[in-house]
Amino acid sequence: MHRIDDSRPFVPLNIAVLTVSDTRSLEEDRSGSTLAARIEEAGHRLADRAIVTDDVEKIRAAVKAWTASPDVDVVITTGGTGFTGRDVTPEAIEPLFEKKMDGFSEVFHRISYDKIGTSTIQSRATGGVIDATYVFVLPGSPGACKDAWDGILKWQLDYRHMPCNFVEIMPRLDEHLKRGKLREA
Repeated sequence: MHRIDDSRPFVPLNIAVLTVSDTRSLEEDRSGSTLAARIEEAGHRLADRAIVTDDVEKIRAAVKAWTASPDVDVVITTGGTGFTGRDVTPEAIEPLFEKKMDGFSEVFHRISYDKIGTSTIQSRATGGVIDATYVFVLPGSPGACKDAWDGILKWQLDYRHMPCNFVEIMPRLDEHLKRGKLREA
């Protein structure tokens, strides 16, 4: 199912991890730690890591700062995807998407269903592109972070993955912005 073309070079990406939680510190953040470890084990660089509370404006500010930075290629958030009153991560991030990645949510739920059954419907995992930066919104459990990384992100963030991957189209993510600038000139 996953095919790696060893004739292609591995391209390390700069990935930032944001944990959304009212109760965790970096020391207690098992989901963020799970992602950070997997990112580095895969050969990518952990560009930054932070925790913010379940607040729409704080979540947006952190994500916007990273997506505006040339030093961040991918942002992964963990937490705040459920249905309680404090779960606001999708509401914070989805309005910022220039392009929503419906397939990410669908594949995540397929993988999750095989592990936790119908409980997967309690997550509003999502993904998209903001300022030519991939952004993935994951649930706050270490298991969900493992499932998303091991089943999807590890492969799609590897330039060697065939038949296609996110890395090879990264240089073209901002074409719509360039076209707009050309028309203005």
